[in-house]
Amino acid sequence: MKVEHLAIWVGDLEAIKSFYVKYFGAIASDLYHNPKKNFKSYFLTFADGDTRLELMQQPDHHQKGISTQLGWAHMALSLGSREAVDEYTERFRRAGITIHSEPRTTGDGYYESVILDPEGNIIELTV
Repeated sequence: MKVEHLAIWVGDLEAIKSFYVKYFGAIASDLYHNPKKNFKSYFLTFADGDTRLELMQQPDHHQKGISTQLGWAHMALSLGSREAVDEYTERFRRAGITIHSEPRTTGDGYYESVILDPEGNIIELTV
């Protein structure tokens, strides 16, 4: 068994897609649009070819009584080394992206830093 993909609701679909493509080398699918439901999405595939993230947008989503307050707390991306975590953190800092937590070794042994994507979603950068 493996996780096929993770999905996240976004406000600015194009901006968030561009963020993951630019900074993480994700490859975006063609835009999917269901006009009947006013739903749009992209699937982003990362370098390993197996990991995918679905970015979803539906303007009236919150008005339908669907809560997104509970659910995933963050997404962790493995960068392969402590050096890569440090390098990515500095790259994001130079780009003006919010550094939520500086590189550190956590109590459970992970070396990580934490950034926020343009809509405030938490991304752990780890080895």
